[in-house]
Amino acid sequence: FIEIGDFSIKWYAVCILIGVVICYITVVHLFKKAGFKQDVVDGALLVVLPAGILGARLWWCLSEWESLNYWYEIFFIWKGGLAIQGGVVLGFLVGVWYFRRFHKNINVLFAVDAIVPNILIAQVAGRWGNFFNQEVYGACVDPEKMKWLPSFIREQMMGYSTIHWPATQMAQPLFLYESMCNFVGWILLTFVLPKVWIKGRVKGDIGCLYFVWYGIVRVIMEPLRHPEFIMQMGNIRTSVMTSILFIVGGVLGMV
Repeated sequence: FIEIGDFSIKWYAVCILIGVVICYITVVHLFKKAGFKQDVVDGALLVVLPAGILGARLWWCLSEWESLNYWYEIFFIWKGGLAIQGGVVLGFLVGVWYFRRFHKNINVLFAVDAIVPNILIAQVAGRWGNFFNQEVYGACVDPEKMKWLPSFIREQMMGYSTIHWPATQMAQPLFLYESMCNFVGWILLTFVLPKVWIKGRVKGDIGCLYFVWYGIVRVIMEPLRHPEFIMQMGNIRTSVMTSILFIVGGVLGMV
């Protein structure tokens, strides 16, 4: 995005921050609508965002521990390696702690409903960061089957930089599939369901549905992933395992 001498800002970082800004603006709107001040969201952002980045980094490092030369490389975030599921878990736990500790007048389940589903829009933008990084590719297919894609996406999916495969094939844009699913989920959970699902819904239901929605999306997407981008602990696909736990946790939370 910007490069001046040894200093550079990556497109990935720009995409992540765009997602954070959209998420922040939406959450501020929901809190103000409920009669709470913007300062509450500002404070939450200052603790939840760093926790989310730390959780994402730790989860990736645990899954890819053998690729690290030294343990302290877990702090080398500029070298890449973030797993959103770990970020969601740690960010969620720290967020719950923040509201219970500093804003006891706010129902923590209201905060869960207002904040957690909006993680999806941050993930939408983040997946486009994966596009610029040439990450989150799907399995290879005949390029003829992908003619519906814009040319700039098709060219990026040929893997000429970070990954290579036969010139007659291209990778499926898994990042695009997931970003589209997350965008639909964001619209449904943030804007549609709160208005149409009135009877029988209690505080916390919408927030729990985030875990169910994203868990299902990842369970569907992971089998399509290119082998080079699969996170594993031994023979276990960590993303699939975590996604199943998301679904179970979301359902149990609603119950």
